[in-house]
Amino acid sequence: MKGGAEGARRVRAAAEGDMAEPAGGPALRRCLGALRDAGNDSEQFAALLLVTKAVKAGEVDAKTRRQIFDAIGFTFPTRLLASGKPPPGCPDHTFRALGLTLLACFCTDPELVAHSQILNKIPTFNDILVSPCNPDSTSMVDDVYQCLSAVMATTRGPRELVTKGTVSALCKAYVNCSYGSDHALALLLGLLAIAEEKCWQRDAPHLLAVLSKLSDDFLKAEDMTKFELCKVLPHFIPLSPPLTQDPQGSECLHRLYRGLANILGSKLSQSQRDPALRLAACLVQAYGSEWIPAGSAGSKFLALLVNLACVEVRLTLEEPDPLEAEGKKEVVTACYVLIEMGIQECLREEKPLLEEVQKMQLMRIMEEAFGAVIFYLRQVKQEELQDPFIFASVRILGAWMAEETSSLKQEICELLPFLVLYAKKLFKEGSSVGSPSQPELVSTEGSGLPQDALRFLLPGFCHLTAEDRPQDILISEGAPALLCEYFLYQWEVLTSKPGSPTPLTSTEMSLQTMCGIFLNLVVTAPDLIRRDKTFPTLMDTLLKSLPLLLPQKDHLALAANIATLGLMMARILAGSTALQGTQHTKEFFEAAISFLSQAHTAQAEPGSDSLTLAVSPAYTRAWADISELWFLGMQALAGCIPLFPWLPQAVLQARWLEGLSELLTRVAAASVDFELITAFQGVLVELARASKPCRDAILSHHGREWANLYGMAALEQCLSEQ
Repeated sequence: MKGGAEGARRVRAAAEGDMAEPAGGPALRRCLGALRDAGNDSEQFAALLLVTKAVKAGEVDAKTRRQIFDAIGFTFPTRLLASGKPPPGCPDHTFRALGLTLLACFCTDPELVAHSQILNKIPTFNDILVSPCNPDSTSMVDDVYQCLSAVMATTRGPRELVTKGTVSALCKAYVNCSYGSDHALALLLGLLAIAEEKCWQRDAPHLLAVLSKLSDDFLKAEDMTKFELCKVLPHFIPLSPPLTQDPQGSECLHRLYRGLANILGSKLSQSQRDPALRLAACLVQAYGSEWIPAGSAGSKFLALLVNLACVEVRLTLEEPDPLEAEGKKEVVTACYVLIEMGIQECLREEKPLLEEVQKMQLMRIMEEAFGAVIFYLRQVKQEELQDPFIFASVRILGAWMAEETSSLKQEICELLPFLVLYAKKLFKEGSSVGSPSQPELVSTEGSGLPQDALRFLLPGFCHLTAEDRPQDILISEGAPALLCEYFLYQWEVLTSKPGSPTPLTSTEMSLQTMCGIFLNLVVTAPDLIRRDKTFPTLMDTLLKSLPLLLPQKDHLALAANIATLGLMMARILAGSTALQGTQHTKEFFEAAISFLSQAHTAQAEPGSDSLTLAVSPAYTRAWADISELWFLGMQALAGCIPLFPWLPQAVLQARWLEGLSELLTRVAAASVDFELITAFQGVLVELARASKPCRDAILSHHGREWANLYGMAALEQCLSEQ
């Protein structure tokens, strides 16, 4: 910067005498005037020094700040940041420091902070954060943090900061314990709260370095810092990329495990225990029990964790006003996450972390905790139903009902009217309005609904509909109609997704579970299927869905459920208009016949010339889940044959009789077990009785011979009759 030193002295002398005046006083006005009228850089620089004095002293209100901007704009601060040699006798960073002070001032203006001239300085801000900081340059770093904080508060700001490299700069500043590193951590927490996925995608190594330092500090701390870090650490535990797949990440998790084991194994106050439980829950939600090492120490820690969570739930929910204390809902919700892990670990058979004695002890303790959850839910008032904590409580109870069917049966039966009402309310509201905010640590991802309580209750309802008393309560509360409506909704969700999703989605799992519930009702309450007007609508959906589903091999388990349920319901609803020989009805039965007929094949036995009967390759992966449905489907098809006169013709067109005859002729008789023979015979007898063409087809393909070979006495007799 060049120009007359005399002019600069005049500016300084004119204003310095009364700079103690308040913001907007004559001195500042004269400086602003000098800025506008400066004949050269030196005069402008001298006036600027006085302006920045006022700025640093905080003597600038919004009006004056705008006057400063109007006087110099962005051009002069930009030149200052790029200027090289400072005036004689000044530190090297003088110009940059002035430029940053002015930008920090402008960043307090909501309009100016979002300006592209501020946003394009982000790389410069980043460079200053990672540069060595001398004692006389700390004000520059303070100004940078002020600018970055202001930018982050804007709509575009977080995205700009992430894409322009601020995350890595903040990480380096924190890891290196640079001046203002506490500000760096605060900004990182803010960015992760807004854009966690993007941050980890772009800067995983740098964020991992921060987590490494935090976890090391957490393990080593022996004072209240340990509990403060419990509150910070959850923000640095990503769902993706999983830390368990990275050596440095795995080491971080091990340090967190050791630090939590130290904390939770000590006598703690409530304020110390709560953040530790929330950190543990965050780790469980991200990685299940993977972060807990196998062995005696790990199993004791896991049992302690679940035990503490159960105690916390009981102590809180059994109080008259359980959740009035600030943050209590969040803590109990975290405990729910830990208890759900406890349920899963108690059921785990492969490489279990817990010993059998520990499992039995935990099941008793969890039963007491769920008694408290039920007690709490029975007190809930109508106006409280929107509370996300109610949702979290129903969700965890659903997890218990899904696995533990014998305990708390009386209490659960008494709560069923509330659960049906609550699930119905959320479903009706959720399928017609936008998404409400989710409670922390609770996800309904994949369900198609913002808060889908019914999804979590379905497995428990499936168990309960197999028993008389809870089934009666569910029916009287209108659960079947709700479930039919929910089935139609979830079917729409599944078919609206392009392609064939794999692995199994929650939507598909829900549909399968509902098929199980409806099968229970078909078997134990057929009169309900006949009289309830919602079941013909469900039948119509089943008729249309199976032909769409069966060709998609990834959906075989769901197809098996729908085929079997459809056949079972068709026996009961044979007289309804939905099944009167319509195109959809015929296509459904064709698809059901295809599903049943293609399940088995002839297979060469290793080291032998003989063939054995085996499950078809396309069915092998799912057979453990669908074999019972296949056998039930065969029984149901046999029951449908006398009710639908056109059905034998559909079997003939599918050439199932020829295929089955060939299969039974080719394979070794000893390879076909009795249950399978019974299933085949049931269908064949009904076909032979109902249709002469079917009877003739069986006979023409050596039916008498293989009926005799396999001990199918009923079929032999039927074929012998004239």
